[in-house]
Amino acid sequence: MRYVFLISIVFFAIEIKAQTMDSEFKLLLDSIYDRNIPQVSVEEFIQLNKNDLFVLDIREEEEYVVSHLKNARHAGYFWFDMRKVYDIPEKAQVVLYCSIGIRSEKIAQKLITAGYKNVYILYGGIFEWVNSGQPVYKSNGVQTSEIHTYTKKWARWVEKGTRVN
Repeated sequence: MRYVFLISIVFFAIEIKAQTMDSEFKLLLDSIYDRNIPQVSVEEFIQLNKNDLFVLDIREEEEYVVSHLKNARHAGYFWFDMRKVYDIPEKAQVVLYCSIGIRSEKIAQKLITAGYKNVYILYGGIFEWVNSGQPVYKSNGVQTSEIHTYTKKWARWVEKGTRVN
């Protein structure tokens, strides 16, 4: 009986963790994504095999230096160039993220058009990553609570961490 109780607590905790997204934020995301690019949730991203995974931060340099996902490569958006990803095998898993997913969707489409086979965007972007309690890092590898909010308008979607604009 004690084991059933412990297992129930574990499943309950997992269910709570999976429901971290604000319902208004989810409505926003569902209205702006064009759904042509496969998406991975924060939970799915965490489970991916990291050996064959390339993570691209599609935000601008000033956003990336504030914080980014561990081992993410800055690729940028405005000045994105396919030469920044020349060394990534076309069959590798590639996950792109930006603040909420709009920019990463557009760059993901460019990668798919160029022949990349396993391209995904992180649903909710770095905002959902941080809101889910996941860590972000400075370029020197030090964990930080800071998150660039892109604009003051988008800052409302960052629930955790220290907002920087």
